Amino acid sequence: MEFYRKTRYNSGITINMKLNKLSAIPVLFCLSLFIDFFSPLYSQSHPVKGVWVTNVLSDALDSRENIREAVKLCSETGINNIYVVTWNNARTIYPSKIMKERFGIPIMERFSGRDPLREIIEEAHKKQIKVHAWFEFGFSCSYRESDGGIIIQRYPHWAAIDREGKLVTKNGFQWMNAFDPEVQDFITSLITEVVSGYNVDGIQGDDRLPAAPSESGYDKYTVNLYKSLHNGALPPAESKNPEWVQWRADLLTGYLGNLCRQVKNIKPGIIISMAPSIHPWAREQYLQDWPAWFEKGYVEYVIPQVYRANFKDYKSTLAAQIKLLRETDKLKFFPGVLLKADGKIFPTEGLLDSMIMENRRNGIKGECFFYFEGLKNFSDFFKNYSCK
Repeated sequence: MEFYRKTRYNSGITINMKLNKLSAIPVLFCLSLFIDFFSPLYSQSHPVKGVWVTNVLSDALDSRENIREAVKLCSETGINNIYVVTWNNARTIYPSKIMKERFGIPIMERFSGRDPLREIIEEAHKKQIKVHAWFEFGFSCSYRESDGGIIIQRYPHWAAIDREGKLVTKNGFQWMNAFDPEVQDFITSLITEVVSGYNVDGIQGDDRLPAAPSESGYDKYTVNLYKSLHNGALPPAESKNPEWVQWRADLLTGYLGNLCRQVKNIKPGIIISMAPSIHPWAREQYLQDWPAWFEKGYVEYVIPQVYRANFKDYKSTLAAQIKLLRETDKLKFFPGVLLKADGKIFPTEGLLDSMIMENRRNGIKGECFFYFEGLKNFSDFFKNYSCK
C-alpha cells in the first residue's frame, strides 16, 4: 500500500504538505502522531488473511490450552487476523457488566469462570495476530425460540414486527427492532464495553449487524417515524418496495455512522470491519447497503460473504461485487471464503486455490475464511498460504 504527501484521512481531512529542510523533522513527528490517532489503515501493512473463530461446532474457545493450540495453527497457516465470536445467542463470551445488570447472565454459561475473549487476545498478540471482536448475533435476539428468548421476554417492546404484527423470524432467527434507539443503544453499549475494556484490534458486524430483515419495520416506533417524514403516509404494505427498502437501509447506515464515531472516540486506532451478505441481496433481504458504508468512510474494510461451492459461481459473484468498488476500495475489500459449515467441508484444495488466485487476478490481496475448524482440513495447503 503506497501513501502520498497529499493524503485523505479517515477523519475526512486532506493534507497537502510542502516541507523545507528545517521544518521537516518536527512537522513529520507531529504528522506521525496525527496518523496514529486518526488512521488505523496506517498500522495495516499487510493484507487481511483472516479466519472466524466460533463457539458453535468448535471447542477452540473451551479452554486456555485450546485457545493456544488454535492460535498456533493460525500462525502456522499464515492467518494474521482472528475474528472471534463475542456476542452469540443473546450471550457474551466475556464477563459483561451490561448483560449481568440487564439479564443476570454475565457470560455464556459454557464459559462461566473464564474470560475467553481476554485469553485469545493475549495468546494471539504473542504471535502478532490481530484480534477482532465479532458481534455475530447483531440485532438478532434468539435462534429457534418463538418467543424471542430472554431479550424479548425482558423487553417485549424491543421486538421487530412484521406487517402482520408478529415477531420477525427469518431463517430460524428472531429479531430485535434494529430501528429502535433503545435497541441500538443496547448493542452499542456491548460494543463500547469491549472496546473500553479489552485490547482488541477491531470490532466486526456481519449479516446481522447492522441489519434487519426487510420484513421488519412495521412496529409502532418505525411506522410513526416514517409517517413523520412522509406527510403522514403509512409505509408501503409490500415489505420489499424499493423506496421502503432504501429508507430503512439508510437508517441502518446512519446507525453504523454513529457507532463508528462512538467507537473511534474511545479508541481512535481501532479497525471497524463488516462482513455482510453479497450485494444487492444484502440490501433487499437485510437492508445492508454496504457500498454506502464504503462511500461514507464508516468502515476500514468490508468482508462480504462470497460463499460459493463451485468456481463458476464464485467467479461470477466476486465479479459482481468488484463492480461496486472504487479502485481505492479494493485495498479494503477481502472476500469471505467458505471452508466448512454445519460439519460439512465445502471446497477441495484445487477449488480453494482457484478461488484465491481469482481474488489475486482481480487485485484483491487477501480473504477471510469461515471458519477456524476448516483450517484443520487444509493444513498442508495453508502452510504455503502466506506465500500466495
